Amino acid sequence: MTTVLIISIIIIFVVMLLAVLTTSKAYSFKHSVDPLEENPHINQAENEKSEDVRNKN
Repeated sequence: MTTVLIISIIIIFVVMLLAVLTTSKAYSFKHSVDPLEENPHINQAENEKSEDVRNKN
């Protein structure tokens, strides 16, 4: 019974250590975002809006 308890505690500590390490690494990762000017989807959406306005007039 004692060995099962000790092994369980060791496993808990290992899992907690890995969780802390992966969370720390995730927070240190630098995310980047493309500028809006270079996004083709936004340009396409703006063109469709302007065409819709022209068609209504």
